[in-house]
Amino acid sequence: MSDPVHVRQRKEGPEPGASKRAYPPLPEPLAVPVYDNHTHLEIADGDAPLDWREQLDRATAVGVRGVVQVGTDLETSRWSADRADEDRRMLAAVALHPNETPRYAAEGTLDAALAELDQLAARDRVRAIGETGLDYFRTEGDGLRVQLQAFEAHIDIAKRHGIALQIHDRDAHDDVVAMLERVGSPERTVFHCFSGDADLARLAAERGWYLSFAGTVTFKNAPNLREALEVVPRELVMVETDAPYLTPAPLRGRPNAPYLIPHTLRFMAAHLGAPVDELAAQVAANTEAVYGDWGI
Repeated sequence: MSDPVHVRQRKEGPEPGASKRAYPPLPEPLAVPVYDNHTHLEIADGDAPLDWREQLDRATAVGVRGVVQVGTDLETSRWSADRADEDRRMLAAVALHPNETPRYAAEGTLDAALAELDQLAARDRVRAIGETGLDYFRTEGDGLRVQLQAFEAHIDIAKRHGIALQIHDRDAHDDVVAMLERVGSPERTVFHCFSGDADLARLAAERGWYLSFAGTVTFKNAPNLREALEVVPRELVMVETDAPYLTPAPLRGRPNAPYLIPHTLRFMAAHLGAPVDELAAQVAANTEAVYGDWGI
């Protein structure tokens, strides 16, 4: 496959009230390295988009040892798997995003797409199926039936290959949990960009599911996420960017990137009253437990 600098452009514009579109400066490096367990480096963003290699170089410079590059359709899943083979700082996750599955179904290609994902999942540096799940914010009607069908198929692929599952859950908490309990969750299941509350965090912890916190945990209007962070056991906590989206405060509106993980991690440590190095070590260990060794 050819290696374009970027596979796609960011669709959403700046967040309300924001106008600065330059990438922020590098933060102070972390003394104990961590990982960004969910990012989209194929997306061009900002006034001067960064090549994926430069993204990784910047991350390395601030103590972000590696990333999980996440696909959302066949094209980006192939791209993610190929780039992970090229650079050991990257592992890949492959999937059809729940909002993409109705398009494949309408084209009559959903089964073929799932079969190709099954093949990609067999590659050594593909360590997760994701992001998959349910999204009741943008999809409605018959598209929801397709999402449920595809979600179950993704779970099956993850279980058969013995790799992790990265869940996209937007306004669909009850049905996501119901699906996982009905068909059985993979051994390593991660709620990407956790968006629930303390009650969902407790339920997830009882089942051994991991919660990954993005820049949203720093937002003033997200006390539910901070309450969830307080109750989840530290051994089930991870951190991510979901770059180029969800840039942490006080940088909202500017492009997000893996090298900005230190902002979110330091915020989490301060909120928990924990030493940054201690939390970083725990989060890094958790991430390696889910995805394995990057081989760096």
